[in-house]
Amino acid sequence: MKSSTVHGAGLTSQRTRAHMVERLREQGIRDERVLAAMAAVPRHLFVEEAFASRAYEDTALPLGFSQTISQPYVVARMIELLHFGRELGKTLEIGAGGGYQAAVLSRLAVEVYALERIGALLDRARANLRQLRLPNVRLKHADGSQGLPEAAPFDTIIVAAAAGQVPQALLTQLAYGGRLLLPLGTREQSLCMIERGARGYVESRLEMVRFVPLVTGTE
Repeated sequence: MKSSTVHGAGLTSQRTRAHMVERLREQGIRDERVLAAMAAVPRHLFVEEAFASRAYEDTALPLGFSQTISQPYVVARMIELLHFGRELGKTLEIGAGGGYQAAVLSRLAVEVYALERIGALLDRARANLRQLRLPNVRLKHADGSQGLPEAAPFDTIIVAAAAGQVPQALLTQLAYGGRLLLPLGTREQSLCMIERGARGYVESRLEMVRFVPLVTGTE
């Protein structure tokens, strides 16, 4: 999917974004379509103005509401794992935050349904994404642990918060042949990939990560 180009200057320029992409290559991201999606999305639009000069550093940054925007490497790595050998198709994102990951996903997925439990943060995501005019992104104020049953099944589900166990609702809403990726654990977290096939679910544990916890309910 194409989006309109938003230009920045200085530390928010296309050249700065290109440096971020080269760093992602050096860190081991190999999927050129994922790298192109990361290059296409102006991350500085999704961070608070005070942090704009740090938008392309490989670090998580505060969004307010005790939430963060994930570091670029983690966003790229999770999407690369989900995209490997397949298309993302219809995608559900749990934890939209400021909307950055949804914007990256929109470049690779047919449709993106992004859920955020904090209403004020969702309003910010809407404002951020409006600048990019992405026709295939839908935002919803909802409890991510319950998924979005009215739009299920999903080919891809990506969770941007750590759960103590895999929410049953997300397993149910995963399409056959689909992939679900989420951080799993409390004190120690690792990425957990779940693939749904004809014989059930297959789980794989991947690298260690650190995310804010998955919280139920809305506010």
